[in-house]
Amino acid sequence: MKREKFQSRLGFLLVSAGCAIGIGNVWRFPYVTGENGGGVFVLFYLLFLLCMGVPVLTMELAVGRASRKSAVQGYQALEKKGHKWHIHGWFCMAGCYLLMMYYTTVSGWMVSYFFKFATGAFQRGMDAEAVGGVFSSLLADPVEMGGWMIATVLAGFLVCSFGLQKGLERISKVMMAALLVLIIVLAAHSLLLPGAGEGLRFYLMPDFKRASEVGMGKVITGAMNQAFFTLSLGIAAMEIFGSYMSREHTLAGESVRICVLDTFVALMSGLIIFPACFSFGVQPEAGPSLIFVTLPNVFVNMAGGRVWGALFFLFMTFASFSTVIAVFENLLASCIDNFGWSRKMASVVNCIFVLLASLPCVFGYNMWSDLHLIGGRDVLDSEDFLVSNLLLPGGSLVYLLFCVSKWGWGFDNYLKETNTGDGLKLSKHLKNYFLFVLPVLILVILVQGLI
Repeated sequence: MKREKFQSRLGFLLVSAGCAIGIGNVWRFPYVTGENGGGVFVLFYLLFLLCMGVPVLTMELAVGRASRKSAVQGYQALEKKGHKWHIHGWFCMAGCYLLMMYYTTVSGWMVSYFFKFATGAFQRGMDAEAVGGVFSSLLADPVEMGGWMIATVLAGFLVCSFGLQKGLERISKVMMAALLVLIIVLAAHSLLLPGAGEGLRFYLMPDFKRASEVGMGKVITGAMNQAFFTLSLGIAAMEIFGSYMSREHTLAGESVRICVLDTFVALMSGLIIFPACFSFGVQPEAGPSLIFVTLPNVFVNMAGGRVWGALFFLFMTFASFSTVIAVFENLLASCIDNFGWSRKMASVVNCIFVLLASLPCVFGYNMWSDLHLIGGRDVLDSEDFLVSNLLLPGGSLVYLLFCVSKWGWGFDNYLKETNTGDGLKLSKHLKNYFLFVLPVLILVILVQGLI
């Protein structure tokens, strides 16, 4: 079967960035920044993104572009005879399924909140208890929460069933354009709020005294974690787009562009959230509840808050759904490559499986609320622990060792593929950094996450 390709370079960049841009940027980044003291965390985050995120991203894309296959067959095409690197490809598939088992539920929360603001469920002047009660009610209702999850899954597989160019690429272009316009409008509005300057200083002015109070080690490892997880590396979610891309441009150049788009959205999310929080006297270190409890509190006290809240959660919906359809594409491509299925059959089978597999996450907040799995965590947190703390860093370490060690594909082959085309090229002098420093940094993330 002839390999599908992107219609344009812009399509590749927007779809790949859409995969990277998700809950990690617009939900996790702001609250982790708040917890870690603001500006110093942002500084280290950008540093680690450059020295860790970009190199590993080039490796996933290189395996995809060189093999023109999804994860399992991609490894098989490039590994030496008798070697077993392709086993990791099956773990990548498992990681993508596991990610979607809870990501679709959280994406459904975003859609739900968009409609709640748009239809007036949040009213100006609501007190904090009433605002928090909206989220509690959503979690307690398996029918409502399950309905939004089902809508997300059906819409995602419907888009992907039309193919790479007519489905994923076409929808991603529209969604990403809308997302970028929305984020600029929302950030401009936040910056014009009274008292916004204080939030801006907290967010962008490095204050080492404040960082020391949090703990410099915690700030640095937190930034390392965030820089790494924001790109969805390690489970072949990005590798599949390498298999569709042309050889006209170098992978280092394209990786930097993806990272720039990804980072722009993360930084702009902070420009929306921190000025608004400080303007209304709300603490930004609220943790995971920042988006669904703290921010709605800000919106209901804001002039025109119903409109701004609806626009914010529309932006959040686009950000999360762009990741959903990108990972769904990976699942479809893996089934087409490994089992010889048609795209239509792969879409139907995967849709049914993901719908059923996502139900435990929905029920984990109501009917199965007493169920606690890994380390006393609920269903969603247990699934997230396996993906974020084990499969992403562990998988990235496998990709790294495969690309640079003599037992895998080898550094020379990886470098040749990465530097094919016009644009930014990687130096051969980076070999020792890739062999001896980068694996240690990833191991730090892996060990810290498991501890």
